[in-house]
Amino acid sequence: MNRVLITIGSINIYWYSFLIVLSIIIGMIIANREARKTAIGKVFMTDLIFFLVIVGIIGARVYYVIFNYDAFRDDFLSIFKIWEGGLAIYGAVILCGLFIIYYCHKKEKPILLTLDILAPCLILGQAIGRWGNFFNQEAYGRVTTLSSLQKLHIPNFIIEGMYINGNYFEPTFLYESIWCFLGFIILLILKKIFKYSKKGIIIFSYFVWYGLGRFFIESLRSDSLYLGNYRISQIVSLALMVIGIIGVIFSLIKNNEKQVTNVTF
Repeated sequence: MNRVLITIGSINIYWYSFLIVLSIIIGMIIANREARKTAIGKVFMTDLIFFLVIVGIIGARVYYVIFNYDAFRDDFLSIFKIWEGGLAIYGAVILCGLFIIYYCHKKEKPILLTLDILAPCLILGQAIGRWGNFFNQEAYGRVTTLSSLQKLHIPNFIIEGMYINGNYFEPTFLYESIWCFLGFIILLILKKIFKYSKKGIIIFSYFVWYGLGRFFIESLRSDSLYLGNYRISQIVSLALMVIGIIGVIFSLIKNNEKQVTNVTF
């Protein structure tokens, strides 16, 4: 598997980096289009995304390095080689979420509405970004057999890419990519139905959907980050689902209370 997309002179452009940039560009287009329709505004959203790109990369890398420190203990400079892989999405989600709360408060913009606009962009970016893991031959699952992969009716190039160091592995990157694409469609449907009238419903639905899928997919992976005997991503996934379920219920109840309050007799 060739991790390099194209070489220009002495510069290598990697599939991993290209797909991350592609997901950022697509996400920015979608977010700016939605921001223009709301009180958020395109200028604010553009500025926010600029900062989120930086914050997200830092958060994703720091999270990965913290829980995989032994891999960097003897080569400190390798921490900065993000093009080789090693970005944990939960690190990006956590740090970006905190930054969005701070930035919206500073600029006096609605936090939940901002998160609702960004949620579909995030999950679509995750769906695209997982293919960077494929080209880097990482984020794969347990050892399996050729016949088992063929029974999945997936393209041969994926099967060939899952042949690593003399063994075939489950394409968990593909499972998560498909799950995220489905989540993107669901979030768009929710946006179509509620039209941002129930603040928070989209972002909290993202928490539930992604947390649920990641919890089960993580159990199949062979490169999980651990805290003791527990997989970090499964712990975070459970927390995400709980927050999401509570948030969805709160968003629905709060909106219904407003509707009742506004009724005149």
